[in-house]
Amino acid sequence: MQQQEASSRPRSSAYLNALTQEIEKKLQRALASSSQRRNLLQQLFADIALEVDDRAKDIILSREEDAISPAEYGINGRLCFYDVLADYYVQEPESGKPILDLIVQLWSQSFASQNFALLFHKWLFEVQLDNADVLLRYSSALVQGATNVFWIDIQSNTRRFQSLFQYLLEEVALEPTRLNKIPVQQAQRDLYLLLSRFIFFYNSVEKLESFFKQCPAFPNAFLIGGPADILVIELADQLQKLKVEPVLLHYLSQIKVLQGHGTENGHKYEVEDQFV
Repeated sequence: MQQQEASSRPRSSAYLNALTQEIEKKLQRALASSSQRRNLLQQLFADIALEVDDRAKDIILSREEDAISPAEYGINGRLCFYDVLADYYVQEPESGKPILDLIVQLWSQSFASQNFALLFHKWLFEVQLDNADVLLRYSSALVQGATNVFWIDIQSNTRRFQSLFQYLLEEVALEPTRLNKIPVQQAQRDLYLLLSRFIFFYNSVEKLESFFKQCPAFPNAFLIGGPADILVIELADQLQKLKVEPVLLHYLSQIKVLQGHGTENGHKYEVEDQFV
């Protein structure tokens, strides 16, 4: 009976289900072995960040009815395993639940938040969750994990995780129905601060105007000013931390885009004065 069910299942779903089982096994091993835990979580991160090879792509992007559409995936022709798995866990939430439960048990470990961010960033915003405490916990883990993977890109001057950034910017921050799923005061603020730091690196400056318009009001003494002020403050701090010269030059080359975007407190001039 199981053999018949497997043979009738579309190839793409069967392949992603098999990948899910391998991920679950690796997480179970990490949970069982404290000495190997970090290595196993790091290996899992490396596995799901890999670019999909041609053989796997033929299966995943097959023409079957519920297969993944090639048009929906890939940035600059690059398609990584986390891209397709993230969407699979939206289409089949029950398939991802065992993995999510294991990651939660490994919450405090290195690479747990990175794996969560890559695998469940779409699930968090596209699957119905009603528990406010759970939403806050997951959204905090998402921001932490996304921050870590974006810094990996910066340190290597690559953009392997650009599709994650673009989803958080274009499909969440600029889409109020999704953005409003997470708590305003902490989670939404942290997401906007994160995107402000990396929007130049991931070549999304054409979205600045929309980004400023959609940014919610954050009544906080530490964030006085409008959205442009918040971005410039975060940008100035980011520039101080950059150690990779080509990345720093890339940021500096785009600062001129801020001209014409008035800030309520004149912060843009502070950034320009420091680095011109």
